[in-house]
Amino acid sequence: MNIIVPCKPQNFMNYKEALELSGLTPVNSLAIFNTDGFDGLLLPGGGDIDPEYFHETNQGSRNIDKGLDAAQFTMLRQFISARKPILGICKGMQLINVEFGGTIIQNLPTASVHQYTNQDQIHKTIAVRDSFLYRLYGEEFTVNSAHHQSCKVIGEPLEVIQYSAEDSVVEGIRHKKFPIMGVQWHPERMCGRHRRLDTVDGSEIFSFFHSNIL
Repeated sequence: MNIIVPCKPQNFMNYKEALELSGLTPVNSLAIFNTDGFDGLLLPGGGDIDPEYFHETNQGSRNIDKGLDAAQFTMLRQFISARKPILGICKGMQLINVEFGGTIIQNLPTASVHQYTNQDQIHKTIAVRDSFLYRLYGEEFTVNSAHHQSCKVIGEPLEVIQYSAEDSVVEGIRHKKFPIMGVQWHPERMCGRHRRLDTVDGSEIFSFFHSNIL
């Protein structure tokens, strides 16, 4: 099963390894003409989305790559139209939210709790009951963190299924009808050779994504 991952080649390896561990075949590309030949889309982490996409000026966004944004939004729209599974990670979750009309907090007041500072942060989160995250990990569990932004207004028809225990920052979302989901954390850095003992096993996310493709 082929999963396309639109990112620069130097940022591909961790996603490649995590997807392969779950029995999926990752393909790195920033340009496809249609979704034929692909079973799902993984939108990866990275810099911040150009605030023009959610009709704001820059109020703390950084590491913006307009060409990358355009390619990722194009692929996202193609996979939404094709009703194929989509997994967003960190920036990828925010791309999904913005595409459905949501907005972004461009610099969290509590960014020090969440942002990457020479290494990932670690913090507790709460999963909404009956969500797939609740079924995978239970109600309260620990994840890594490497972001300074978050979803603000949640687009329709998305819903929040996970939030930070300390400050209620949105940590997970899902589409109410289609197999579209996102997490603000980095499961690819919590599994395989990156498996860590102070968080849950990130491979469960990729296995669940795989199950949505079957």
